[in-house]
Amino acid sequence: MFFLNLSLGEFLAVWGLVSGGVFALYLLDRSRRKIRVATLRFWVPSDKPPEAKHRKRIQQPWSMLLQLIAIGLLLAALAQLRLGSPDRMSRDHVLVLDSSAWMAARTGPLTLLDQAKRESILWLRSLPSGDRVMLVRADALPTPATVFANDRPATEQAILETRPGASAINLKATLDFARQMQRQHGSGLGEIVLAGSFRSHANDLPSEAELPANVRLLPVKSDLRNVGIRKVTLRRSPADAQLWEVFVAVKNYSRQVENAPLAVTFGSAPVGSARLTLQPGAEESARIEFRTKAAGYLEARLVLRDAIVEDNGATLELPEQKLVRVMVYTREPALLRPLLNANRWLTATYAPPEEYKADADAEIIVIDRFAPPVKPVRKALWIEPPAKGVPIAMLTPARGAKLTGWRNEHPMAAGLRSLDLRLDETSVFAPSANVTVVAESDAGAVAVASNDAAYLGFHPGRGALRFELTAPLLMANTLEWLAPDAMRRREVTGESVGNIQIPLESGVDTSSVRVLGASDIAVPFSIVDGNLQFYSGERGMIRVRTGGKEQVYSLSLPAPRATSGNGWPSPVDSSFCSNGSGLAAPVCRRYSSRLCPALKSCGASRRRSGRHHDAGTLVGTPSYRGPGWMVVPRMDPWPAAPGYHAESPRDHLYPPRVG
Repeated sequence: MFFLNLSLGEFLAVWGLVSGGVFALYLLDRSRRKIRVATLRFWVPSDKPPEAKHRKRIQQPWSMLLQLIAIGLLLAALAQLRLGSPDRMSRDHVLVLDSSAWMAARTGPLTLLDQAKRESILWLRSLPSGDRVMLVRADALPTPATVFANDRPATEQAILETRPGASAINLKATLDFARQMQRQHGSGLGEIVLAGSFRSHANDLPSEAELPANVRLLPVKSDLRNVGIRKVTLRRSPADAQLWEVFVAVKNYSRQVENAPLAVTFGSAPVGSARLTLQPGAEESARIEFRTKAAGYLEARLVLRDAIVEDNGATLELPEQKLVRVMVYTREPALLRPLLNANRWLTATYAPPEEYKADADAEIIVIDRFAPPVKPVRKALWIEPPAKGVPIAMLTPARGAKLTGWRNEHPMAAGLRSLDLRLDETSVFAPSANVTVVAESDAGAVAVASNDAAYLGFHPGRGALRFELTAPLLMANTLEWLAPDAMRRREVTGESVGNIQIPLESGVDTSSVRVLGASDIAVPFSIVDGNLQFYSGERGMIRVRTGGKEQVYSLSLPAPRATSGNGWPSPVDSSFCSNGSGLAAPVCRRYSSRLCPALKSCGASRRRSGRHHDAGTLVGTPSYRGPGWMVVPRMDPWPAAPGYHAESPRDHLYPPRVG
């Protein structure tokens, strides 16, 4: 047994104070009083004058006792006496505050998140003191900010400290999380209150059957004008190593046609521009080319003003494209020049063997058919080396050897399938623990690799092999294996946080795929139907390496909403209800029986209570008292004093009272 509105001490204090007053009245002395009248004609003289007698005890104790009992029962009714435990009678509510990227949109001095904070605090203050509330900040992942507690100041402080994120909200996962928290706590079931605009992907919206019976919506009006950059991709042109291709995807989130001027700069210098005309909910891409081989920052920016300024610009860092320097020591440079010039990512310098230097200024040293006096200190490619003066063991050279197989698991032999090739002349290498066999013939190993060098027993530019496609492929694979970082193809993409899906090229070895985050920390990923998928919930850089290709993802763009489909609410191809509540018509039609009890113009039919604006919007703070919907009246936010100037968003939310 307990009191819902008062504590036991407060009840006893009030009851004792009122009972003391009643008891004092019963002890009040009734003494003689002198009365002045107009005449004594109608008065009868008394035979014996009354004696003044002071009351020594209470003459009517039962009457006083009944009055004290009646007062106690009245106070018990006002304090709402309950049977059972207070823990069972109080309810646990989950307040879901939308902290997605769309909540950063501004409507005058306030953002949508500021409006949601105000509605959340007003709802919070309407709850009974014994009810517990958990605050959940919701974007791509629901994150609890507080535990279930009835500490109202701490909850309000957590509400005010909420900041908009960079991803769209996953409403379905948020509702599942809220229900799970209520079930785990095992106390009285309260409301799941949704405060915000809740723009979500159509796949992330719950169905009508999945909505809990105790859900409540505190919407904010979010029919705003916004055009934003969705994605920026930079990649080298396949035909020119110094030519960059820039692809910028722009989306219109507004309900009207928008003209979006796009400007692209590199190092603060303009390199391209475009003007896009976007239909409501449409997304278009612009392609811009510019030429550079220097490192720098590229910025794509929309030259306009709208509700969200964070998605109007994106800045990406371009890496410097360094060509791989190859030092070739050979007496016949004409044999290797076609093979090396075919690769646009390297530059070759030719010199005779007499000018050999072990520490040549190059990333790769090519040694063609001779044995240098000193082993090279750089990574080296030995072509048809002699039997002596080579760091690895060799067998007797062979003539007319038949190529019988490639070890395709090694990067040097990737994609090579040619068999039955006749090698006019080849060196044969002895197998050992220090080398890895790359190609085999009927005479033995004809191509091997060690930690810092590659050995080809045959010359790819001589004999019949020079007419085969195998020769340039083998040369390209070998140079890429010797200098993987310099030869790696790079793409830079500006994306928003959340789920990232990348289609893999055909023939990519899935065992070589790596997804790396900050400080080269591995990021979990999965490969489904040829698509690489991973998730990132915060801004940062993600590197995806697939064989000889590296894709750099700069997760910095906000995601107001994943698509323009059936969002909640969708500003596209829908009309807002005439009562000004800010809920879109598709949402009301989809959730009319649960979330739109006040919107009769959208087809809902529910009884409404509370005060109303002259425009017809419902003004009330919802209060949960069992299944169903209930609105209790509350006063509007107080007006600001004349001449008051707000210094912060909180001052806009709660200005000082008038007077």
